[in-house]
Amino acid sequence: MPSAPIAIPRSSQERAVAPSTSPSISSPQLGVKVLHPVESVDLRLLLLENISQEAVATFRAQGFHVDHHAKAMSEAELIEILPSYHAIGIRSKTKITARVIKAATKLLVIGCFCIGTNQVDLPAAAQAGIPVFNSPFSNSRSVAELVMGEVVALSRQLFERSYELRQGVWNKQSKGCWEVRGKTLGIVGYGHIGSQLSVLAEAFGMRVIFYDVLNIMAIGSARQVDSLGTLLSDADFVTLHVPELPETINMISTNELSLMKSGSYLINNSRGKVVDIPALVDALKSRHLAGAAIDVFPAEPGSNGAPFDDQLNAWASVLRALPNVILTPHIGGSTEEAQRLIGQEVSQALTRYLDYGSTIGAVNFPEVDLRALTSEQGNHIRVCHVHKNQPGVLRQVNEVLSPYNVEKQFSDSKGEVAYLMADIADVSLEDISKLRELISRTSANILTRFLA
Repeated sequence: MPSAPIAIPRSSQERAVAPSTSPSISSPQLGVKVLHPVESVDLRLLLLENISQEAVATFRAQGFHVDHHAKAMSEAELIEILPSYHAIGIRSKTKITARVIKAATKLLVIGCFCIGTNQVDLPAAAQAGIPVFNSPFSNSRSVAELVMGEVVALSRQLFERSYELRQGVWNKQSKGCWEVRGKTLGIVGYGHIGSQLSVLAEAFGMRVIFYDVLNIMAIGSARQVDSLGTLLSDADFVTLHVPELPETINMISTNELSLMKSGSYLINNSRGKVVDIPALVDALKSRHLAGAAIDVFPAEPGSNGAPFDDQLNAWASVLRALPNVILTPHIGGSTEEAQRLIGQEVSQALTRYLDYGSTIGAVNFPEVDLRALTSEQGNHIRVCHVHKNQPGVLRQVNEVLSPYNVEKQFSDSKGEVAYLMADIADVSLEDISKLRELISRTSANILTRFLA
């Protein structure tokens, strides 16, 4: 990807920063030099899928031009519009494919305002010099609380009784309705959500077991089991909290469902392809499972109000007709608190990269950062050099920088991509053009930016 043309940087201002970290964008502090990209006067950001207005306000407060849209965009729409933007923020519906990345010649960074990043072609983004940031923690509590609500709703048949009463039918009964106290909750994936859920479930008086591919210290009285089969056969409620990976696609199918206890329940708030839905339908129809709650689906509508029908998923109408099945439109982290926190976290990560070059928290990129420059270092510039991970690159770059005083330098690599940051003293704006040309001509160059 070619470097952008030189332009006059935005005027400096002072911003907060801890002495040894990149600046925070939220609490001003004197004595810190604010960096801005030399390569672009007006950085343009595209935010889709009704991302938090607080994120929009944060970006605009930094001087960025922001276009905000409530809906997702298709691949064709992105290919047409994205070449004029330097950054994009999405949630789960927008797909950033390799074709989109190839067309987006100005794109510098991608923000996923959610937990997952499987909607982005991460290797293609890295190879184009584009870090991808997400929010792995901010909606953990919202999802955990939703699961507990679903556990209670399923065990008390709230969905069925509520529907009947809305139809004018009074059907008070206790058969098949249970307290959750004393029941066993099996958590598949004991990460940020699973561990929070563990605490909530124990507060309800539940026994908690979990399965994870890693050995993890349990919280409270929870106990890790040795296999997925052990968990499925022992749990009254099974809840899934795993990413979408080749090894997790259809990880719950006919065989796994047959291992579950008769009369148990399955909950999926992770990724739609983790559960083989036709197999789940069969288990529910046969009454082997007493109920299920599904918040995510293999294919989901692109906007609110769009149909959830058999054209989208061939089994949709059959699933919708089943009793004691809670179906929700991917609302796991959709609380105002979660969206506000996600907006803050991802917008700060994108701003730190655009203005300071920091890739801390990037999911597909080497994590590199340098301590902040002070306001007294007015003639310093920061070089951000993304390059192929191959021998000899640092030698070439340092030869270019040898006439100058390199005050700080840090480099790291991840897979086929490496990233170098360096702070250079006594550099004029006239020197930047020459440095940019020389570094960009090195054999491994992917993207070179200068911040001043």
